[in-house]
Amino acid sequence: MLVAVVPVKNEAPSLEKVLKSLLAVPVDLVIPVLNGCNDCSEQIVRDYPSRLVKPLVFADALGIDIPRAVGAIQAQKLGAQAVLFVDGDMDGDIVNVLRELVMAVTTKGVDLALTNCYPAGELGRLSDLASYLLEIRLALNRELGLAQLIGPASPSHGPHAVSRKFLSQIPLRELAVPPVALALAAPKGLKIGVEATIAHRHLGSPFRSPVHARRIAETIIGDCLEAINLARGLPRERSLNGVTYLGYHTERRFDLLEAFSLPEG
Repeated sequence: MLVAVVPVKNEAPSLEKVLKSLLAVPVDLVIPVLNGCNDCSEQIVRDYPSRLVKPLVFADALGIDIPRAVGAIQAQKLGAQAVLFVDGDMDGDIVNVLRELVMAVTTKGVDLALTNCYPAGELGRLSDLASYLLEIRLALNRELGLAQLIGPASPSHGPHAVSRKFLSQIPLRELAVPPVALALAAPKGLKIGVEATIAHRHLGSPFRSPVHARRIAETIIGDCLEAINLARGLPRERSLNGVTYLGYHTERRFDLLEAFSLPEG
């Protein structure tokens, strides 16, 4: 069974297109993880004309990446053979990208299939902040011995897919900090690769404010630093050169994730 996990927080303008794209792949089940929504996202999901869309609904916002971990836990409980992660705002024409990721984890033996969102022609468009973020992502991949294989690609950015083997070998709580999940996968001999390419601007993600963009970047930089330290056997700190990179990390509701992951009964 192929399961798609879709984090959703106030994604009403894009949500229907995302669901349509996923069902066109096709997938066997879509799990939208609605959290902290105060728009009509939940109604859109509940009214969607497919029995394959089965949402999880949290009244509180879970924070960045926590919904991925929640969805992965649910998918594993349901016996998923592979899981595809797509954010609820990715309403670009991405069906072929999603199919490539799925093909990699279902027929090519790949355990973590990533998307390259910054092909060579896009690098000149990057802001200084985005360029620095790519440097940190590349530093992590170099630390993990993956730089030659995947460049600066990261499960923090873009659609990606994982195999059942990945789900069984990586603590699913760690999917809430995607670079850490990558750091845990690398030494286990799991097959990791860039299996699709699409420029970030074609994903369909809407323009966000400069403040939001900076906080997202700081979140991912901190996540990568945490992962580098983990790979080196050091405390999972998020600081570099006297600067601590938190971003949205403090808003991650690990308490709700832990509560969800507890065995039933």
